[in-house]
Amino acid sequence: MLLLGALLILAFPAANLEFLAWFGLVPGLLLIVRSPSAREGGMRAWWLGAGYLIAALYWMTPEIGPAVLLVGAVVGVLWVPFGVTAQKLLRPPVTWPRALAALAVVPSCWLLTEWLRSWQALGGPWAVFGVSQWQHPAVLALAAVGGVWLISFALVLANVAIVLVIEALPRVTPGATWRPGLAVLGAAVAVASVGAGPLAFALTPASPAVREATVAMVQPGIVGNAVKRVDASERLTAGLSRPGELSGTKPDLIVWGESSTAVDLTLPENRGQLRQLEALAREDGADLLVSQDAIVPGKGHEKWSVLVGPAGIKGIYVKTRLVPFGEYIPFRQQLGWLTKISKAAASNMIPGTGAHLLQATDRAGRPLPIGVLVCFESAFPDMSRVDTDLGAQLIVYQSATSTFQGTWGPDQHASLSAVRAAETGRPVVQAALTGVTVGFDARGRLLAWMGQSSHGVVTIRLGLPATSARTFYDRAGDYVPWTAVAIVILAALVMFANSRGFPGRSAGVKRGHEAQYVAGQSVPQ
Repeated sequence: MLLLGALLILAFPAANLEFLAWFGLVPGLLLIVRSPSAREGGMRAWWLGAGYLIAALYWMTPEIGPAVLLVGAVVGVLWVPFGVTAQKLLRPPVTWPRALAALAVVPSCWLLTEWLRSWQALGGPWAVFGVSQWQHPAVLALAAVGGVWLISFALVLANVAIVLVIEALPRVTPGATWRPGLAVLGAAVAVASVGAGPLAFALTPASPAVREATVAMVQPGIVGNAVKRVDASERLTAGLSRPGELSGTKPDLIVWGESSTAVDLTLPENRGQLRQLEALAREDGADLLVSQDAIVPGKGHEKWSVLVGPAGIKGIYVKTRLVPFGEYIPFRQQLGWLTKISKAAASNMIPGTGAHLLQATDRAGRPLPIGVLVCFESAFPDMSRVDTDLGAQLIVYQSATSTFQGTWGPDQHASLSAVRAAETGRPVVQAALTGVTVGFDARGRLLAWMGQSSHGVVTIRLGLPATSARTFYDRAGDYVPWTAVAIVILAALVMFANSRGFPGRSAGVKRGHEAQYVAGQSVPQ
């Protein structure tokens, strides 16, 4: 089961075998369904979930060591309800009521697991199943309707439907007869799951662009020294206004990656560095978004995004969602020992107060409201939605993943921006120090990709929607996971009632016993 769970990660970057997500759960589901008991089905699902998470987070091993296994083992327990319901509803022979219930309940249990583990204290929503479809805008259209959660539901539903088809085959289930009705039901649901995305794409056109903006993203590449990295970023940025390859580019906004400045720009002793950035903004005719680590007296270490214009600092955003083990240790009192055997955070960083807009100014002097978020925050759908609700026309992520250079981590991280774009109906860009720097349009279509081995400046021209434009997901919120919660609770109540033999299930005959009557004989009085 561990291996079957781990193989699902091949649907994500960098392998990008995204088609695997539509049927890759089937082997694991079949083993769960054939468990001798619901308890065993839950245990198998636990192992499946643990393998999935361990494989998804393998690239964090150099930083947090055995905590990867700990996260997999602990968070994997959330898949137990998925296994229990799958075993109870799909075990052979499958009846029509159980088949119909399975199509709603089993995907809902998977979705509930993803939603629960999205709580930051449990690690955050990394490797949510729906993100595997990041390369397909036609499938991402479901995110505009119900968020990444609706994509995950569609994927798991397709897998459950395939299991129904398999269970209807007599050669698969010994002693069973061919059940064409269940096979047709499973095939129809599988086709509907695959077709739901393209249908949503056709019926939900993107909001019209009311203006355009050019964004330049600076990726200095692997530079070990922080001061030299700033120098490299400054040289690349200066190329936008000087003769050369980038001389024709006229950006409205220039974005550097996370921790891209070596000093705190708000301190008087660092006024010289701030003046250099102001000069760059003046020469290029565009505001400059940089990032720094700040030590706030009386508070502690914070991560800031700083918007610099020709006249100085225009706004600051403080990173709110921190990286577990990298920037803080959950339950430090119990898990603080990890610092002795890994590179886990020696102290907890201080989070900000939440998402808010920064007001840049484009080359024409018009306000350009941007939602700025930092690195790991791209994994959280609610943060980009908050920025959209506040009127952001563009979502900007700043990232630094050099610690995980050469792994699948940076590529997985970049793919999240495509989903956030589709959910909010906003173009999304991400500038990274060492890759991956990316840009997506408002439907999640890839416009630019600078990988981990590259350095330079990426410029893209984006169509921006009106500040009031909203997708259905923006307006309705997380109704999909809440609906899944209601379905799971209802299913749990029904299963509990059945197990207790409540009225409506039996007529006084205890489980395991049955009455036999012989023709021509009366029932004893």
